[in-house]
Amino acid sequence: METLIEEFLIYGFAGLLVVVVLWIYLRKQKRESILVGQKIQKAMEEGVHEPVSLHPVIDLNTCIKSGACLEACPEEDVLGIRNGRATLVNASHCVGHGACFHACPVEAISLRIGTERRGVELPHVNQNFETNVRGIFIAGELGGMGLIKNSVEQGKQAMDHIYQSIHKGHGNEYDVLILGAGPAGISASLQAKKLGLKAVVLEQDSLGGTVFNFPRAKIVMTAPMEIPLYGKVKFFQTSKTELLTIWKEVIGKNNIDIRENTKVEAITMVESGFEVKSSREEIYNAHKVLLAIGRRGTPRKLKVPGEILEKVAYRLLEPELISGKHVLVVGGGDSAIESALLLAPTNKVTLSYRGDKFSRLKPLNLEKIQKAILEKTVDVILESNVMEILEDKVLMKKGVDPDSFELKNDLVYIFAGGELPTQFLQKTGIEITKRFGYTVKSHQK
Repeated sequence: METLIEEFLIYGFAGLLVVVVLWIYLRKQKRESILVGQKIQKAMEEGVHEPVSLHPVIDLNTCIKSGACLEACPEEDVLGIRNGRATLVNASHCVGHGACFHACPVEAISLRIGTERRGVELPHVNQNFETNVRGIFIAGELGGMGLIKNSVEQGKQAMDHIYQSIHKGHGNEYDVLILGAGPAGISASLQAKKLGLKAVVLEQDSLGGTVFNFPRAKIVMTAPMEIPLYGKVKFFQTSKTELLTIWKEVIGKNNIDIRENTKVEAITMVESGFEVKSSREEIYNAHKVLLAIGRRGTPRKLKVPGEILEKVAYRLLEPELISGKHVLVVGGGDSAIESALLLAPTNKVTLSYRGDKFSRLKPLNLEKIQKAILEKTVDVILESNVMEILEDKVLMKKGVDPDSFELKNDLVYIFAGGELPTQFLQKTGIEITKRFGYTVKSHQK
């Protein structure tokens, strides 16, 4: 009898313990779901819930709420667990590294660009990175892969496919001509060298492409990556300077042929491949062409009087050398915010943004600019537009006010984004389509 009582007490205690643990777990899950719901609501109010680039899409029927995607994501609050399933929270903060895609144990995540409401213009490429123009390939940001790590991987993969398509004895000076010395272009050139292909890289600006235009201290990597002929870059966070130093080292060591400040004017198909004309009136003959020119190679202009003045720039290279100036920064994105904050300690900085509030900013940038506004280290003028740029001042308008006002000014930095080189691509014969919810990566079942 005593044994039965003891067993009853033991099993009863164990059962009670299970019930308590389950209750605590469910209560915790409910609290987390409520918190995630509040974050989603806040993200919608701040305009950061809608994805702007590559982003994860979760198959709710497959998701097992392991949380592996949350742990793998280095960004803040992109994903969350709500009602037992993974969900997007601050979708516009996703930078497309695909860590969640690879981490999901049940392959419930795919990566897409654009949404059902928001389309993204993309050139036509097949699974081998080749466009509708046979022999012309695209890799990197132009094809939708904006993150450096992904662009580097795409550059390598695209060159592997180009290598397989090369016809021996094609008779051209180069096996492949690469347009753009950014992450994808550099990676492709190194892979071409590794494969024994004769290649040349034409860059309209400077080595690094878009990365070169970042402020010096900007963090440009969030995860390790593999660089051909160099190996793994093991830094979890790498600055622009560190990354450019690595690229220069491996490029110099392997004698990679890069022609800077050389813009391509036209690509013409010939019998054996392509004839490429540069802005220097040079003609290059290549069997294949890889476009790695990025989407922001041409900065978007304000198209206002005085924009051609020397004091106007579209990138900030040496913020530490600028001091004691009246600076106007135009734009409301991360680049504009980061540049304004870098200049603020030693200059009188005004930030002009046409919107009524900041949206789609990285959380840390939003926090920093809000602090700068409170501390009055940056003067932010929302719902404002530049009307004219003069030698010593800028004429501005705010909201619907018909009257303009003046700002004393020495320097103007414009961060209004970049324009897709649509005309150049169409002139080359490459088709462009606005994609809505286009799947870039999915697990093959």
